[in-house]
Amino acid sequence: MDQKLLSEKFKSLKCCVIIPTYNNYKTLQKVIEGVLVYTEDVIVVNDGSTDATSEILVRFPQIQQIHLLQNKGKGNALRQGFKHAESLGYRYAITIDSDGQHFPEDIPTFIEALENETNKEVLLIGSRNMTQHGVPKKSSFGNKFSNFWFWVETGIRLQDTQSGFRLYPLFAMKKLKFYTKKFEFEIEAIVKAAWSGIEVKNIPIQIHYELENRVSHFRPFKDFTRISILNTWFVLITFLYIKPRNILRKLKKKGLKRFIMEDFLGSDDSAEKKAFSIALGVFIGLSPLWGFHTIVVIFLALLFNLNKVIAFAFSNVSLPPFIPLILYFSLKLGSWLLGENFVLSMSEIDPSLELVKYLKSYIVGSFVLSVSAALFCGLLGYLFLTLFERKKILDNG
Repeated sequence: MDQKLLSEKFKSLKCCVIIPTYNNYKTLQKVIEGVLVYTEDVIVVNDGSTDATSEILVRFPQIQQIHLLQNKGKGNALRQGFKHAESLGYRYAITIDSDGQHFPEDIPTFIEALENETNKEVLLIGSRNMTQHGVPKKSSFGNKFSNFWFWVETGIRLQDTQSGFRLYPLFAMKKLKFYTKKFEFEIEAIVKAAWSGIEVKNIPIQIHYELENRVSHFRPFKDFTRISILNTWFVLITFLYIKPRNILRKLKKKGLKRFIMEDFLGSDDSAEKKAFSIALGVFIGLSPLWGFHTIVVIFLALLFNLNKVIAFAFSNVSLPPFIPLILYFSLKLGSWLLGENFVLSMSEIDPSLELVKYLKSYIVGSFVLSVSAALFCGLLGYLFLTLFERKKILDNG
């Protein structure tokens, strides 16, 4: 793709390049000149630099410039750049670091990848070869760490989640709310984008770590701590809200009949795996883990590689209408096992019952009930699913 054609594509796609910079005067000019080869739709965000950055930017009056009085972090600089780009009518923004580690020659790769996407609500992250010579071990480890937590939080497997060379769909992300202002913003952005339905993908790029003039402002302890706190918060949101929301949306969209046929009967999982998923769901749903059923069942389903949808669906045996019944049988069973006298009637059982008075009986009965019901439902499910699979084979044979 020649430079003139690429420049035209930038215009037609309403795409710009955003360069956040802080005290990178040794590499900034070369980065800007490299980007200008492909487009003049450039926004540089000077994040309160105290070096010769302002003097360098004077040489480029043809590009948009934002000069922040104080250094507030890369995330804040990017957010300011996005806001300015949206005000100018841009729909996409390619971000490139100013420390020289990225190759502006890879910019056409982002444009070509975007053109080939049928879904234009896509966020592209440049994927670096983290095994090449010169890549610091701490960077490689940090990337693997980030990739793992991104998978836990979104279910999406990526090779690189930390690269700052990206293409953002501004029009699709303006509805999202962001709170971070440092390096952790780049994690917040892709996780919330994925949660909102924006497709997040990798495309291969080059990387240059062995630069004499390269200056990194990443502070290993402080920034890694910030990122870890953010990931901890996101994991909680994932299990308490995002995954249950997605499963409920799936159930609602498909309907009960279609869910049973596709996700329960039609799933490629084995009968054993489905049966264990049923058993797990029933066990957690009847256990005395009130308020934590959802997070526990999804976590365990992920941990043991079970069917999350089936496990979550069967954990809903503890829906509000069934709670009095569960409480009654748990208390009755626990009292009988402990040899205690249980005098309450079914009509006296409700969620406001002071369980502290019967706590020992309730806990014992609840776990016995949940284990027994899980074994029964799991075995019944296995027998049913095995017969269904055999019938399916005979019908197809």
